[in-house]
Amino acid sequence: MSHGHSHHHHHHGSRRQLAFVLGLTCAFLVVEVAAGLLTGSLSLLADAGHMLTDVAGLVLALAAMKFAERPPSPRRTYGYHRVEILAALTNALVLAAVAGYILAEAWERFRSPRPVASVPVLAVAAAGLLVNLVSAFLLHAGSRASLNVRGAYNEVLADAVSSVGVIAGAAVITATGWLWVDPLVAVAIAIFVLPRTWALLREAVHVLLEGTPPEVDIAALRAAMEGVPGVKAVHDLHVWTLTSGIHALSAHAVLREGAAHGVVLTALRARVTDGFPIQHVTVQLEERCCGMHSHA
Repeated sequence: MSHGHSHHHHHHGSRRQLAFVLGLTCAFLVVEVAAGLLTGSLSLLADAGHMLTDVAGLVLALAAMKFAERPPSPRRTYGYHRVEILAALTNALVLAAVAGYILAEAWERFRSPRPVASVPVLAVAAAGLLVNLVSAFLLHAGSRASLNVRGAYNEVLADAVSSVGVIAGAAVITATGWLWVDPLVAVAIAIFVLPRTWALLREAVHVLLEGTPPEVDIAALRAAMEGVPGVKAVHDLHVWTLTSGIHALSAHAVLREGAAHGVVLTALRARVTDGFPIQHVTVQLEERCCGMHSHA
């Protein structure tokens, strides 16, 4: 058996940025909810709902990073890496629920328009746009390495877009007095959220179902392993994701007659870790294929 262990986490840098963005977002969330209630603006409350999911996502991401640093135990031999994926899944579900609430409330507003104090809405939404742009800038680098940070980054970026929508809607209401523009903007924000929510949900579920990471070409991986001198065939090949950026492989390799076990095992491990984004490698060597295994 060969086990490759390599962890490339940028958690400390990401954690500082997440904590700062969380503080900034929490402070503005309070302002935006109060302003939404005082001005009667559903679009501002939709933007605040968006921001609430940012807070949830950031809290979950920070908690997941803390759990992921806990060492493996006899009960959890891979540690707590999957907590990050569960956090991303929860985040996506919360985002979908908020979008659903906004759509339902908007329907009521279309049927019975309510007055909106558009000038204060304009000012608050502009401040919200600035907060979101600063947050997105801080999270951009970490979003490439972590599914959870990517979820938080996508949310603040979408918040920036929704803030632009709120600004535009408030400007139109100020100029024309068309109250239906406010729930229309709220609906646009909710609909804008849903495709991103679906993508995050699908990716998290794919990891939990131990699907093959999209960046790993199984056919190319099998060919590379079977190209190692002394290897006759590879079967029962499985690749899955533990958490963002950490992939694992298990496989059975049938040896050619006379092949040296130690040499082949070392070469297989090097071929996999050097050529593919896989950190944990477990290979079982066999003199001949027993024919009892499924050929993945």
